[in-house]
Amino acid sequence: MNADSPFWETKTLAQLTQTEWEALCDSCGKCCLRKLEDEDTGEMFHTNVACRLLDLATGRCSRYADRLRWVPDCVRLTPAEVRRIRWLPRTCAYRLRAEGQPLPDWHPLRTGDSRSTQRAGMTVCGWAVSERRVRRLEAHIIESLS
Repeated sequence: MNADSPFWETKTLAQLTQTEWEALCDSCGKCCLRKLEDEDTGEMFHTNVACRLLDLATGRCSRYADRLRWVPDCVRLTPAEVRRIRWLPRTCAYRLRAEGQPLPDWHPLRTGDSRSTQRAGMTVCGWAVSERRVRRLEAHIIESLS
């Protein structure tokens, strides 16, 4: 790597500044979808049901700074958590970089366009529903997040 390489290609997740860490998020909203876990097998089932704080038009949390106060079980991603959590989508920039993979061509850091993830059809925008409108998560299980 040369000195002109972007930070996401030269630094590990643990080396990123807070600003760089936040910039790595592509705002897909997939990590904000509710999941169900089979208590007997540990199998994880994804749903199309989004956390009540997720803005379904932008794919961003509407109360990001204080989300843990509003949603105590919200997962706060860290470099260690990224390596531990198995349900992150294959397209997640945190997962990709933890695995030593490049960011996709549509990622906002590569395009310079904050809406490129949405333009590429890689967000939950348009198909997720707010948990405020859902009675039974089991009725909203989806096959995959990719």
